[in-house]
Amino acid sequence: MYGGDYAKMHPDRPAFVMAASGEAVSYREYEARCNRLAHLLRDHGLKHLDHYSIFMENNDRYLECCGAGERSGLYYTCINSYLKDEELAYILNNSESRILITSAEKLPVALEALKASPGIVKCLVVNGEGNADNIVNFEQALASYPDTPIEDECLGASMLYSSGTTGRPKGILRPLELRSPAEPMPLHSFLLDLWHYREDMIYLSPAPLYHSAPQAATGLTIRMGGTVIIMEKFDPEAYLDLVERYGVTHSQLVPTMFSRMLKLPEETREKADLSTLEIAVHAAAPCPIQVKEAMIDWWGPIIHEYYGATEGLGFTACSSEEWLAHKGSVGKVMLGELHILDEDGNELPPGESGEIWFKTATEFSYFNNDEKTREATSADGTMSTVGDVGYVEDGYLYLTDRSTFMIISGGVNIYPQETENLLITHPKVADAAVFGVPNEDLGEEVKAVVQVMPGVEPNDVLVDELMAFCAEHLSRQKCPRSIDFEEELPRLPTGKLYKRTLKDRYWADHRNRIL
Repeated sequence: MYGGDYAKMHPDRPAFVMAASGEAVSYREYEARCNRLAHLLRDHGLKHLDHYSIFMENNDRYLECCGAGERSGLYYTCINSYLKDEELAYILNNSESRILITSAEKLPVALEALKASPGIVKCLVVNGEGNADNIVNFEQALASYPDTPIEDECLGASMLYSSGTTGRPKGILRPLELRSPAEPMPLHSFLLDLWHYREDMIYLSPAPLYHSAPQAATGLTIRMGGTVIIMEKFDPEAYLDLVERYGVTHSQLVPTMFSRMLKLPEETREKADLSTLEIAVHAAAPCPIQVKEAMIDWWGPIIHEYYGATEGLGFTACSSEEWLAHKGSVGKVMLGELHILDEDGNELPPGESGEIWFKTATEFSYFNNDEKTREATSADGTMSTVGDVGYVEDGYLYLTDRSTFMIISGGVNIYPQETENLLITHPKVADAAVFGVPNEDLGEEVKAVVQVMPGVEPNDVLVDELMAFCAEHLSRQKCPRSIDFEEELPRLPTGKLYKRTLKDRYWADHRNRIL
């Protein structure tokens, strides 16, 4: 998020534009805003390697809240804006944050969380009124600070938390050397060449800015002097309109966004002018083969896929051409050394699924959580994992699922991702979650929970239709034994599915019956 000399070289160039309002903030103004906040953070005693947090929806002050930390040697934690107050309080305390920046929209949740967060000395509220000495209006609090750089500028970085889809979120801490903020983190530098970032690029960000991928992409765009278009929230038709309106060259999406655009009316898709779009990157969740095939047919071979974790263990990537030759792959290794291991830590041969481990590309630990750091690290300390499962063929990595979501039914291991990927391609399905639920004879059985498309009636007829659809394309053990419907699945805009909240409900009912 560091603009460097671009405020002098191109002061009037937009650093970013808010999609809904069209409000543009120049590099000159962006630089001034970041500097004012950096001064405030120093004035409140935050020094090199200290922590603060950001809890907001996408808005016009978000990037400066990150940029200030990136030029003052601080760790800033961007927190999932959909969390409840107890979840927010946990991260505020665990991260040892001393300042919280929130918004008027998120203030009610923040106020409840602050009751259980004694380490927060000041809460700044964007576009909102303060109501106590330590809860103040963001804009007013900054007004008296200078817009010039602080004297001791040094590189800061985000300390983001895992999504918590399988348990308590974990703060991912990378070492932060004392260096100039003009030098980006080494982990991100190679992406500039991989995805052809350049000074005149226009990057469209359709995802929440609290997530690691938008964080990296928007930050690198600003470091290169490009312009970021920030969508307040994703809408498939609005996305296509923005590409044409701003001449977007680069973007990053998640598979659910692809799926929703593909389900737009044919005339809407046909009239979309995507001629300026050069690079469309996707990750965060496995993409169904049928969905990606349809996207490449529509957009051309400009779609690039990668696999990586916020932890920075390793990184794989593939172009459209590589993917078409190895459909379903997430690419070849570009950072780190990949190993596929069985439960006993033995190396598996090509084609066999096991847990994905990397001799890591960068050092990391889970902040204030030595136990989880040890669980993610091999006994000899040379490799790390986040629990993903996959296999390698011809040097290309294929993801199977998370080990924590594996279903064991009658002694057979079933990874539900394949069933989810199939269901989401059905024209009446907007989203799908597949997981194991209790079965007295088999231990577990496959359950699907489906969110239907607008105007579709969720009923027994549709259940039969979806069951037949699965049976046509999947082996018997992978097919759901039952299908339930939800008005909306707990999927984050980042593409991550909070499957745990659904699964826990079924297992809680089972435990209650036993008791």
